[in-house]
Amino acid sequence: MKTKSPKLSIFQTFKTKTHQLTGEAIRQRNIIIHLAQTNNSRSMTRTAIAQSIAEKNGLLWKNIYSGVFRDMDEILIPLDIVIEAGRLPLKRGPKALQEKGIPFYKLTKSGLLVALSIDELENKKIVLDKFLSNPEINEKEFVDVIKMLIKVSPKFTHLIFEIYVNAYCDGKLKSLLPFSISEFYRISKNTFAVQKELLEGFHKLSKSSKVDVLNLFSKFT
Repeated sequence: MKTKSPKLSIFQTFKTKTHQLTGEAIRQRNIIIHLAQTNNSRSMTRTAIAQSIAEKNGLLWKNIYSGVFRDMDEILIPLDIVIEAGRLPLKRGPKALQEKGIPFYKLTKSGLLVALSIDELENKKIVLDKFLSNPEINEKEFVDVIKMLIKVSPKFTHLIFEIYVNAYCDGKLKSLLPFSISEFYRISKNTFAVQKELLEGFHKLSKSSKVDVLNLFSKFT
């Protein structure tokens, strides 16, 4: 029997409610966000992650621990989104466990990319800086433009990463890294055709016409 390959589910929705994320999608998002927002090793164990998610959602952590364990061991770690970062010593419990310690985890470079695609992530600028320092991003032009875009249009910048990671979740990309502009163009050329047309057209407008367009857009938002 063929083993089912692990699949990232952070954009997974219900078949009959296409705008509502599944429990698995929400749980995976919470795990990734939690690891992106903490540097404290004691907050990066599976138990600490489950406790944090439970507290934010008014749940009992023991009720969601098995789901967190499964998501990490069967999906996030095999996909190289999360890796073990070390072990915390134990002063109590079985001697073998004390010697071995409790594992704690961190996001990989791929994990940082996935975190940037999640709208609920709060400290995007810090995570973005970590990701852009990645030597697997060969296109300096991309790094420079993204650093400019995050300052003037953070939502548009988020959309770029969301489209890229969503394509990976849908099987349109074999891997998240190395991040490639050519691959991004392949999966997004139709999506960004409208934005490109708007930017080029807006650039040609007179100053007063630009103000009129911006005033119109402000009514939509």
